[in-house]
Amino acid sequence: MYDVAIIGCGIIGAATAYELSRYDLKIAVLEKENDIADGTTKANSAIVHAGYDPEPGTAMARLNVLGNSMIEEIAKKLSVHYEKCGSLVLAFNEDDLHVIYRLYRQGVINGVPGIQVLNARQTLDMEPNLSTEIKGALYAPSGAIVNPWELCIAMADTAKRNGADFFLNSRVDRIERTGTAYRLYCGDKMYEAARVVNAAGLHSDDVHNLIADPEFRIIPSKGQYYLLDKSQGGLVSKVIFQCPSKVGKGVLVSPTVHGNLIVGPDAVEGTGDDDVSTTQAGLDFVRETAVRSVPGINFRESIRNFAGVRAQSERKDFIIEESKTARGFISLAGIKSPGLTSAPAIALECIKILQSTGVFLKKKENFIDERKKVNFKALSPDEKEALIEKNPLYGRVICRCETVTEGEIVDAIHSPITPRTVDAIKKRCNAGMGRCQGGFCGPRVQEILARELGLPLEEVLLNKQGTYILTGETKKGGVRQ
Repeated sequence: MYDVAIIGCGIIGAATAYELSRYDLKIAVLEKENDIADGTTKANSAIVHAGYDPEPGTAMARLNVLGNSMIEEIAKKLSVHYEKCGSLVLAFNEDDLHVIYRLYRQGVINGVPGIQVLNARQTLDMEPNLSTEIKGALYAPSGAIVNPWELCIAMADTAKRNGADFFLNSRVDRIERTGTAYRLYCGDKMYEAARVVNAAGLHSDDVHNLIADPEFRIIPSKGQYYLLDKSQGGLVSKVIFQCPSKVGKGVLVSPTVHGNLIVGPDAVEGTGDDDVSTTQAGLDFVRETAVRSVPGINFRESIRNFAGVRAQSERKDFIIEESKTARGFISLAGIKSPGLTSAPAIALECIKILQSTGVFLKKKENFIDERKKVNFKALSPDEKEALIEKNPLYGRVICRCETVTEGEIVDAIHSPITPRTVDAIKKRCNAGMGRCQGGFCGPRVQEILARELGLPLEEVLLNKQGTYILTGETKKGGVRQ
């Protein structure tokens, strides 16, 4: 029997597993997809928020600021792409300036370091490609950008190295209470645990209601984005926000840790849990809104449009609580923005609740808290030469757009949580994230996966179950084509 079972392995589930794996506990993580970081975690703005936006006194405000400081340290220890670039919230009129000063006061109360209000000239000196119509801005130097799925995978891999068990393709469809424990059924498989952490994101209300009386409701909210080529990545150096509204933080323009430019999102409430389609109307709104901040964006340089669905709830704050009707069943739900930023701090909050339910926490003496990862592109010429001499696979570039080598792909395949799809490799080492979006390297990644995992080529999927790339070989006159 497990001490703790975690349902869901997006950024919240992974952070919880990572922090729990510091202790002598038997931990299981159940993920319904065939890879981790496969929901909201892989489709968001990739922003580490400073913490001025949440209402003071809320868990969201406290955990945002704490999580901001934790991510910087975690990213360094686990070799995750991260950059503390700072953020700006732009004011275009007097009403916006009132909002800016309100956010400034909130930021001071919330403990955001170094926050200040800038006039128009100071703002344009920082970011000369901004609209000359701005009247001023709120500047938060602790704002940052990160690779969200890499952060999630790094924490999950580290948890596995420290003894946590991960079960993919394991959708929890039934939960039973047996005395002081829970039985979690995933099809014909059953896992037993003394405590359960519900980190099921968009499905966290459904999972909760499998064992407890309804206590909250998840309201999906879809946001659509543009990802632009690296030719646009230098337009701004900081995360550029407009003033927030009741539906969210608005359309942002931001560099990414890989040198691209991300623009979005809109906010469309009431879409289905898994509806990640894009619409022309939504993308038009994003484009028209974004150029108000940065007029010079060339949207012809877009290399991908995508959408992510956020897990809003009817409550204004995060839901981090033990169920009233199911003791030892803890939900981490309604984790909307700044959920990515807050994730490590939410994990600590969860551990406090687990401890209050009687979980005994004894720290491991030999906890592994580092991850070394080769990033061939970032190495010096001498370092590249030495690495290739040691392992020639690093001398073969598979993804030309992102300069990802076969050695890095093989490293990813043999990481603690084995990736088995082309997109799972993309999340781990960026192969296929460049301008051609895998048009060149996709078949080569598929071949390497098949070779390293001992699979037929047609069994290597693009991403989710059923996304076959090849279904067989054609024959002409008895000859294979």
